Amino acid sequence: MQELFERYAAEHLPRKAARSASDDRSVWQQLILPRVGSMKVDAVKPSDIDALHAEVSLTRPVRANRMIQIVRKAFNLAIRWGWRSDNPASGVHRNREEKRARYLSGAEILSLSQALAAHPERTSANAIRLLMLTGARRSEVLGAGWDMFDLDAGVWTKPSSHTKQRREHRVPLSAAATELLKDLRRHATTPYAFPGANGKPLTDIKRTWLAVCRKAGLAERVPKKTRSGKLAYGKDGAPTMAWQPTARLHDLRHTYASILASEGLSLPIIGALLGHTQPQTTARYAHLLDDPLREATERVGSLITRSQAPTGK
Repeated sequence: MQELFERYAAEHLPRKAARSASDDRSVWQQLILPRVGSMKVDAVKPSDIDALHAEVSLTRPVRANRMIQIVRKAFNLAIRWGWRSDNPASGVHRNREEKRARYLSGAEILSLSQALAAHPERTSANAIRLLMLTGARRSEVLGAGWDMFDLDAGVWTKPSSHTKQRREHRVPLSAAATELLKDLRRHATTPYAFPGANGKPLTDIKRTWLAVCRKAGLAERVPKKTRSGKLAYGKDGAPTMAWQPTARLHDLRHTYASILASEGLSLPIIGALLGHTQPQTTARYAHLLDDPLREATERVGSLITRSQAPTGK
C-alpha cells in the first residue's frame, strides 16, 4: 500500500488542483498508511476497508467518507495498473453528511467589512475582501496572478489549472472588485495578487479569518479537540476552550450566491458566475429564489386583479 501511495502521488496527484492534492496527501499520511500501509495491495479485503472506515468514523465521520473516496480511486488505478482485479473499497456505506449552507446577513456582512478594514494584516484581509466580492473559491483567490486580470475590461480569467473543474473560467468583476485590485496592483512587487512573506502566493488566511470573525461577532468559544477528535483538557481537568468562527470562509461563496438570488438572477447566471459546470451544483440555491419569484408572481396577480371587471349585480 505504501508503494501504491507513491505511484498515486507521482501519477495522479499532479493532475489535481494544488489544494486538493495536498489534502489527498494528508489523508494518506495521517489516516490510510498508518493503518494499512504495510499490507499487500492484492491482500486488502473489503472487510479491511470497512474496518478502516469504521475506525476513522468514530471521531471524524466526514473525513472518513473523504478517505474512502481516495482509497476507491487508488484501487481503481491499481486495477488499471494490473496490481489487482477488483476494488475492495466499492460498496462502503458512507456516513450521513448534512449539507451546510450558512448565509451571512446584511448586518453580519457590514460588521465583517468593518473588521477587515481595521485589520493590520492587509494582504490576507484584502484576499478575504475579494472572496466576498467575487464568490470565488479560496484557492482561486490566493493563487491569482496579475496576468489573470484585465482590469481595464474588468475581467478575471482563471486558467484551468486554478479551477476545481479544471476548465478556464472567465468572469466579469464588479466595480468594487476591480477598484480593489487596481489599488493592489499599483503597489505590487510580485507576479501574485496576494503574496506571502516569501514572495510566493499566500497559502493560509485562517488566523486573519478568525481574528476578523471575533471582531465582527462571528466567533464563539468551544471545547478544543485533538487531531484524533477527542476533547483536550487543561491541568485543572476542565476542557480547554478555544475561539472558533461561526462562519466558514466558504460561506462567503454561499452568501455571494444568496445575494445574486435575492436580486432575482436565474440559477444559470449564478452558476456561470460561480464557475459551476453542472446545473445540479447550482440547484442547492434554488430555494433562495423563492422571495424574488414570489414578488414577481404577486405583481402578475396584482395586475390581473386590477384589470378584472367588477362582478355582482
